[in-house]
Amino acid sequence: MNDSTRTSSDESYAVETDIQKNTQLQPQRAHLQLAIEGMSCQACASRIEKVLTKKPSIYEISVNFAGETANVDYNPIETTPEQITEWVNKTGFVANLQAGEDLFAKPNKDPETRLPWRLIGLWLCLIPFLVGMTGMLVGQGMAWMPATWMQFVLATIVQFGFALPFYSSAWASIKGGLANMDVLVVIGTVTIWAYSTYTWLTHGDSTMLHGAMNHGPEVYFEAGVMVIVFVRTGKYLEERTKKHSLNSIDLLLTLTPDEVEQQQPNGDFYNVALQQVQIDDILRAKQGSRVATDGVVVDGEGWCVESHLTGESVPLKKQIGDGLLAGALVENGSLLYRVAAKGSDTKLGDMVQALSDAQGSKAKLARLADKVTAIFVPVVVAIASVTFGLTWWLTGMLDTALMHAVSVLVIACPCALGLATPAAIMAGMGVAARHGVWFKDAQSLEAAGDIDTVVLDKTGTLTIGKPAIVDQVMVDKSLAVNEVLQLAASVEVHASHPLATALINAAAERQLSLLPVTNISVIKGAGIQANIEGLGTVKVGTADFANLLLPKLMPKVWKIASTVAVSINDEPLGAFALADNLKSDTPQAISALQAAGIKVILMSGDKQSVVDHVAGQLGIDAAYGQMSPRDKASQIAKLQTAGHKVAMAGDGVNDAPAMATADASFAMVDGTDVAQHSASARLMGESLMHIDAAQKIAQATVRNIKQNLFFAFIYNCLGIPLAAFGFLNPMIAAAAMALSSISVLMNALRLTRFKTAVESTNTVSAPNVANKV
Repeated sequence: MNDSTRTSSDESYAVETDIQKNTQLQPQRAHLQLAIEGMSCQACASRIEKVLTKKPSIYEISVNFAGETANVDYNPIETTPEQITEWVNKTGFVANLQAGEDLFAKPNKDPETRLPWRLIGLWLCLIPFLVGMTGMLVGQGMAWMPATWMQFVLATIVQFGFALPFYSSAWASIKGGLANMDVLVVIGTVTIWAYSTYTWLTHGDSTMLHGAMNHGPEVYFEAGVMVIVFVRTGKYLEERTKKHSLNSIDLLLTLTPDEVEQQQPNGDFYNVALQQVQIDDILRAKQGSRVATDGVVVDGEGWCVESHLTGESVPLKKQIGDGLLAGALVENGSLLYRVAAKGSDTKLGDMVQALSDAQGSKAKLARLADKVTAIFVPVVVAIASVTFGLTWWLTGMLDTALMHAVSVLVIACPCALGLATPAAIMAGMGVAARHGVWFKDAQSLEAAGDIDTVVLDKTGTLTIGKPAIVDQVMVDKSLAVNEVLQLAASVEVHASHPLATALINAAAERQLSLLPVTNISVIKGAGIQANIEGLGTVKVGTADFANLLLPKLMPKVWKIASTVAVSINDEPLGAFALADNLKSDTPQAISALQAAGIKVILMSGDKQSVVDHVAGQLGIDAAYGQMSPRDKASQIAKLQTAGHKVAMAGDGVNDAPAMATADASFAMVDGTDVAQHSASARLMGESLMHIDAAQKIAQATVRNIKQNLFFAFIYNCLGIPLAAFGFLNPMIAAAAMALSSISVLMNALRLTRFKTAVESTNTVSAPNVANKV
């Protein structure tokens, strides 16, 4: 048949067979997601990856520091999720299995309502030091600074009380063989505390005399306290940003109400908790409320907005028999619906799980940061040691050398490097999901941001995918049109092709019964054939396949319509012309891609005249017809060899090889399972503008990642030398270190405000008046 064979016609069987063969050769593979608690920087994530990678039963492990999750692919025969969780716990962190239902579980207490008592205690201990430092700024010298014994008490409470989590994390990382940022903080602050304590005990309060500085050594208790306070404050703000502002999953979960109106046996409605709802319960959704579960309308009618899943804000009319999606907003009307799925089994639940998995994956750009953070802490400790030795040797001042070394330890920040990529990925994935684009993983999003060429299938991608018979020609005059249609539909019922569906629907409309067939066979790139008892072999497919030579003088519609020919025992019977409508926003989507500098190419299995007609309507310069799945994949490979980054968009099984070959690929919302499995992203709406949105969002995300990495590298490259030469004291270094992570997160948050043409052009669509193609 032609271009959009989707399951059982032409290439479908070959593609499915290859996949099945490959699958049988692969070992057992399972996937799980863990929620990780206790990570303080990227080095912590690297340590978990290092430990699990050494396990033979682990195929792949990716730990997302920003998302605090771990995605693990493992051999279920050799290990269990519980065992993997135990391995992670032994590295010094707390791992919990993240099941689908867990994502929908409501916490007993919102983390935002919990007071950060440890942080409050730190700031209370810091206040006396801030008062003393204020006195220094206004010309009072050390008069306002607490007595040295009081400084010692406050610093000790902070160092060995409120700062204990730093020690726990540092010790765990050292045991794991990969030092993290907390090791730097502990070394630096303990050194300050020990030096200041030694100075105080050996010189007493001689460092202070009636508010004036003596010539004895100084104490620096305030420096250690401020470092810990600033670092802890930075971590607190970082956690809030990661868990709330960057977390699109939480925003999706708020789309379902906590309580619903449930119909009772007597017909009355009562409010019940959503968790108590069961399958087949009858619920009511009024105007302004949200649908709580997936379901089917049993009474009433209204208009619903499903933009949270499709990215399209166009209200859809819902009436009896129509499906509803959890999270949909009832914009007008009132609906009674029967619950079909709830929680993680809903379409929203599938989206939440897909988004969670995707956000937990790693982009290729993160590899450089991972390599740097793996050796970051030892290198910084070495630099600090050299700084201490050289400064003491050159100046002869122990305290100055100590402060320079501590400043180096404190200002060095692997967190900014670790957050640079995952923070942008989390934000970009959330924005993409909001626009109806579900990327499979971070690499898929990264690849989509680099494309310069988009290859499009025709039927079901550029067109609606619901062709209809517009003309027919009968060669065998002994058979009526309906008899030939009956034969064609009887064979095509075993295919799942848009053209096959059109013939089947036409037969049903004319109330033609289907005949039993045997020996069904698919011929790649040609059509489908089967035996009908008493008649012989019936072939349905291209004109050549059915041995049909169409007359030269045919109505114009035959030049722009798809042809399906029918024969019995290689004797042609006739042919049907089927035409499809372009999607209403197809021209706008093509123009948007071309305006962005993307080269658009049309590849179809349909005849060249039809493909040329569609390309002419849309202003596409490069159009290829009569392309088999292998031809499409080969042409994409040639483009890649020429240096192009190619994306493929399609919906059928015959598009799967091309999708697998392309750098990035998009499966349409109604695409086959094989197409969606092969694609690197799923488009949840019918609008082709989602492809333009996906490209622009991915491009913005990649740009944001590069900005974050540049800032993180520059910060450390400038900050460490400045600290080593004494231009930054430990307090300023600690504040700068905390701000570096926050600035990376703030830059990533800019993505959440990203706007595309989809949002500005989504209005209620006018009736489809596109020309037949």
